[in-house]
Amino acid sequence: MTTRGVLFVHSAPRALCPHVEWAVAGVLGTRVNLDWIKQPASPGTWRAELSWQGAPSTASQVASALRGWHLLRFEVTAEPCATAEGERYSSTPRLGIFHAVTGLHGDILIPEDRLRAAMDRAARGESELAAELDRLLGKPWDDELEPFRYAGEGAPVRWLHQVV
Repeated sequence: MTTRGVLFVHSAPRALCPHVEWAVAGVLGTRVNLDWIKQPASPGTWRAELSWQGAPSTASQVASALRGWHLLRFEVTAEPCATAEGERYSSTPRLGIFHAVTGLHGDILIPEDRLRAAMDRAARGESELAAELDRLLGKPWDDELEPFRYAGEGAPVRWLHQVV
């Protein structure tokens, strides 16, 4: 069984770009040449994206291969398939890595035990429930990555699906 996904490298220093390609190639088992373009949100860095097809575990393998580089911002998504839910990994230098399971329509699915733990921390006064839920939904990662998601004027736009 295979699934499809996308790797978004939101920002990488130029010297790191070939290493990203080698790491992803090692996971995919094929040569990878990304089309790097300048990242206007962070001068001196570059961005790229890659559509991939592979086993349902491919997104986690790509995220694991890239997670050790402190100056890299990236996201990896995988669509759901007959044998697995979808996934999303987001990573920033400040926050580290975030993982979420996604449903058929891209919604984040939060396991019951994680929701109960968040409610318990809020009930004990350790945090606010809204902050706990934001963290479970990946809001801090979304907030940090949002400026990097825009490639700038003239960048290619790739539509994955059209919802009617």
